[in-house]
Amino acid sequence: MADTLENINPKLYRRTDERQITEKDEDEDIVDDFDTREIFDLIKNINDPEHPLTLEELNVVEQSLIEIDNKSNRIHVKFTPTIPHCSMATLIGLSIRVQLLRVLPSRFKVSVEIAPGTHLSEAAVNKQLADKERVAAALENSHLLEVINQCIGIKC
Repeated sequence: MADTLENINPKLYRRTDERQITEKDEDEDIVDDFDTREIFDLIKNINDPEHPLTLEELNVVEQSLIEIDNKSNRIHVKFTPTIPHCSMATLIGLSIRVQLLRVLPSRFKVSVEIAPGTHLSEAAVNKQLADKERVAAALENSHLLEVINQCIGIKC
């Protein structure tokens, strides 16, 4: 957590309603593809590293910026930092990626990137988030992993 806030007064957005469970959702015998709402529900409550708010409340993640290809087992999430020079963008991207890798079946290839045109260092951050070795090295850093776990809401 930074000593000074970069975005001292972020704009807040309305949270989505909870998803209604149907009989079809409860039937264990039905093979059901993942949809963008399910993926959104998995990441919307990740905490912002700077504010006591969720990524949904800050409009950092949106259902419309999630793409799923169930046939090729690919999930692609774009996110929008609250300010164009957000120094927490890589940490936010890592938190989204780690959360999805932890809860989704291992068959999925997960990619996370900044929405085009929303960050001054978009290309550099996207390159870091796409590099498997750099992500793995980041997750070996115990302090960084602790911060990611706090964002995801896991108590250490």
